[in-house]
Amino acid sequence: MAITTIDPKTALVVIDLQNGITAMPGDPVPTAEVIKNSVGLAEEFRARDLPVVLVNVTFAADGSDVMPGRADQSMSGHAFPEGWDQVIADLDGHDGDVRVTKRNWSAFYGTNLDLHLRRRGVTQIVLTGIATSIGVESTARFAHEHGYHVTIATDAVTDSSAEAHQNSVERIFPRLAETGTTAEIVAALPTA
Repeated sequence: MAITTIDPKTALVVIDLQNGITAMPGDPVPTAEVIKNSVGLAEEFRARDLPVVLVNVTFAADGSDVMPGRADQSMSGHAFPEGWDQVIADLDGHDGDVRVTKRNWSAFYGTNLDLHLRRRGVTQIVLTGIATSIGVESTARFAHEHGYHVTIATDAVTDSSAEAHQNSVERIFPRLAETGTTAEIVAALPTA
């Protein structure tokens, strides 16, 4: 599906491009390409004075705020190395960027992301990040349910599984969002 439009008040929301997550290989899009394309989009958004939201995930050292509930692949008891939750240097260091820290899959649940977007008059978000089938998809679902127009940069998202990535891109995102490449999104942005 082609991108029909990018609203004048659109925010870029970058999901979990942080040290501990970007250290893992991406499939099918290489992690380095996701970083490059996300950084490029962030530069384009900043040049147009459009919001850039950098989302990271973290948990308390004692695990007290890890998502509860029984799951076959639980995060409970998992130890994380120092600095794993820091946004990568390629994206960090821009004073005007909005920072959101989450403790769940979605960047909306339990955070102030919706408040940041609404106060800035945002009606649409463009999503990039890792992992396509987890943080990106969960955020896309919540954004759609909150009434935002959603666009996914398909060459700026990846997963640990090509199959999971393809399921999100081919089956889930078409029901929640428009999808396109970084170049297509940049071409649709309001002029700088």
